[in-house]
Amino acid sequence: MSAVRVLVGTRKGAFVLSSNADRREWDVSGPFFGGWEVYHLTASPADPNRLYAAPSMDWFGQVVQRSDDGGASWEPVGNDFTYQGSTGTHQWYDGTPHPWEFTRVWHFEPSASDPDTVYAGVEDAALFRTTDGGWTWEELPGLRRHATASGWMPGAGGLCLHTILLDPRDNGRIYTAISAAGVFRSDDSGQTWQAANRGLLTDGIPDPDAETGHCVHRLAMHPSRPDVLFMQKHWDVMRSDDGAESWTEVSGNLPTDFGFPIAVHSHDPDTVYVVPITSDSLHYPPDGRLRVYRSRSGGAEWEPLTAGLPQQHCYVNVLRDAMAVDTLERCGVYFGTTGGQVYASSDAGDSWISVVNNLPPVLSVEVQTLS
Repeated sequence: MSAVRVLVGTRKGAFVLSSNADRREWDVSGPFFGGWEVYHLTASPADPNRLYAAPSMDWFGQVVQRSDDGGASWEPVGNDFTYQGSTGTHQWYDGTPHPWEFTRVWHFEPSASDPDTVYAGVEDAALFRTTDGGWTWEELPGLRRHATASGWMPGAGGLCLHTILLDPRDNGRIYTAISAAGVFRSDDSGQTWQAANRGLLTDGIPDPDAETGHCVHRLAMHPSRPDVLFMQKHWDVMRSDDGAESWTEVSGNLPTDFGFPIAVHSHDPDTVYVVPITSDSLHYPPDGRLRVYRSRSGGAEWEPLTAGLPQQHCYVNVLRDAMAVDTLERCGVYFGTTGGQVYASSDAGDSWISVVNNLPPVLSVEVQTLS
């Protein structure tokens, strides 16, 4: 019988939530790395017991952790994230030059076929890769040497490379998203990159065709249709039908098009989920009502999903890496909040239950479907 494992990274440690295919009763284990900020906790599609975590702390820095037994035990692995050719600068908030500095790992993206190969997106924005299970890391410097890099400026969360998408049909194609620079695509396994932001409109940038300077919050794709991408931007929900060559707004009838996460149904590439929040200054749901919005038409129309979610006095946020889906026949959808709740739906969003409450603020949510 199938089972589900939900991997949760928080401000003060990591947690593993486990259930059977009914997804009604849950076991909670953790915290792992108590007191550490875990920006991301994820698993290898090629080996479900291989997990990678990115705990960091101001005092001790970044310590990558790996588990080979589904999270029962952990060991620190390699933590040398050295920029190659790190001389040079990017722009700071006020436009002044700022040297490249490594702060933390924001996101791991494991290879679908090899549990030892993992990509890491870091702050300040750069892309690293390991091919030996995390013991050694090497920068793919072509991204940070892009012609526009000296003009990249941090978003409110820092100059972070927070999204990595690997095209399942083309081993050489990689998408990354950087706040607040935009989307970049490589067609040669990360050696060279092109900006992929045509069609994005951003306040404060007078040139509508600007290559960079766009605050992209999250990208998502369905593996059966990798040329179709969905984006939650600082403002606007966007869609590309041509591998990020161009983007079109699909915010439609959303109550607000500001938000952080975006996810695609595991079996229907036209079904998309977002969590709107009030604005870029008010990071909570409109009217204090926590609503996930679902589009079954690739963004043309949106419907609020509220059953089981608090509809008054709710002022939490859902961060960019804190929503995921499982691959069971009735697609499950999961998200975590800055209030420490993790919600789960076993019916593609029609209804929700609270899996756990009172965790530290949730930074990331990933899901494994286990057979």
